[in-house]
Amino acid sequence: MSQTNKSIGNYRWSICALLFFATTINYLDRQVLSLTWSDFIAPEFHWTNNDYGNITALFSIFYAVSLLFAGRFVDWLDTKKGFLWAIGIWSLGACLHAFCGIATSGIITGDWFVGFEGAKDAIHTVNDTALVINVSVTLFIFARFVLAVGEAGNFPAAIKTTAEYFPKKDRAFSTSIFNAGATVGALAAPITIPFIAKAFGWEMAFIIIGALGFVWMGFWVFMYDKPEKHPKVNAAELAYIQQDDIADSKIAGYVPETKTKVSLADCFKYKQTWAFAFGKFMTDGVWWFFLFWTPAYLSSVYGMDSTEAALPLFVLYMITLLSIIGGWLPTYFVEKKGMNPYEGRMRAMLIFAFFPLLALIAQPLGYISYWIPVIIIGIAGAAHQSWSANIFTTVGDMFPKKAIATITGIGGLAGGIGSTLINKGSGLLFDYSKDTNMSFMGFEGIEAGYFIIFSICAVCYLTGWIVMKSLVPKYAPITDL
Repeated sequence: MSQTNKSIGNYRWSICALLFFATTINYLDRQVLSLTWSDFIAPEFHWTNNDYGNITALFSIFYAVSLLFAGRFVDWLDTKKGFLWAIGIWSLGACLHAFCGIATSGIITGDWFVGFEGAKDAIHTVNDTALVINVSVTLFIFARFVLAVGEAGNFPAAIKTTAEYFPKKDRAFSTSIFNAGATVGALAAPITIPFIAKAFGWEMAFIIIGALGFVWMGFWVFMYDKPEKHPKVNAAELAYIQQDDIADSKIAGYVPETKTKVSLADCFKYKQTWAFAFGKFMTDGVWWFFLFWTPAYLSSVYGMDSTEAALPLFVLYMITLLSIIGGWLPTYFVEKKGMNPYEGRMRAMLIFAFFPLLALIAQPLGYISYWIPVIIIGIAGAAHQSWSANIFTTVGDMFPKKAIATITGIGGLAGGIGSTLINKGSGLLFDYSKDTNMSFMGFEGIEAGYFIIFSICAVCYLTGWIVMKSLVPKYAPITDL
């Protein structure tokens, strides 16, 4: 049977499934602390909200900075080893949280050989509350640092894997699928982690969820290899995967990709790098704002406790899963409208950039029912994840495979900076608006603060798109890197 008639295999989707589960585990691991600290950890170590806030703020900084180096690390080690190191480190970091109680007991009392319950009893006898707080917070910050360093490798490695296993026209769709793991992780966490902590102790919640990463590593070792080397990728599927390389080789002036490592300084010489970084800077913070502050919004504005907010939050994240459609749209533009992948990607991103504008009316219509802002935030979240899947794949459109993880890391750092600014600024604004009973556009107090932030979030995507399009108006792949 000729290659042209031979059916194209689908092993690339098995690899995509692995990326999906890695991203799901990634989000589960980072949420264990947020779902256990208030009811289980704070009473044991006498934490305040400020103590928890310091830990989460430092995690965000660690994660943002680590993204820059994680991309370089993955490009240096290459995909298989880089991903193994990343998930191995973050799984270790996740499990380390469980032993912070024992370490706190050991440092303060000198008795290191106690179990989880023994550590609780020992800490309970310590009269110096400030010492317990300082030691435990420091240990948890260290565990979060290890977690952040490892988790930073997930998206650079996943985007690099996608570029290896999918042609450009399919990358946004495959990215939207594995990126949906973030939403699935957000959905699964509140219905699993608190129950594990209640039944077996908060320490076991960290260990059980953290151990999932080590299980994933076993599948990765046996299932992943470069498509050109993989025995389960047949010739027809390999030709499909590499169709862009075949097409590019026929273009005049084509330069084959070399194995030479890419320097970080060289990456900043290109407008394509700055376009990607600015797009991430403008939009990543919106996702993290909705993720971190929606529960607080339902509490502050509608007086809901955590159990009352469970159903609205579940519905919100279910709506976010619609982002998978956003990954399919560029493929439609390429196959049905004849656009090149970058042109189709930017057209799709422009469409997604209009949906967050609905956030402008979330607060004004919220007096009718809290379900209106919940649904609008869900739609905005789906639009973000669709945008995110496509902006990630613009890197593969423009840069050679050897530089993809590095560029992704640069964009991740920019997104982390944007996230830090909007979340820190939101907290300051909400406290100010509440304390001063600030009035703005007919809203008063903390509702005025939320209306201002919602309005900023609404226009971030169009702003990001306009700047990206201005910097890179047409498909312009990098060939001299």
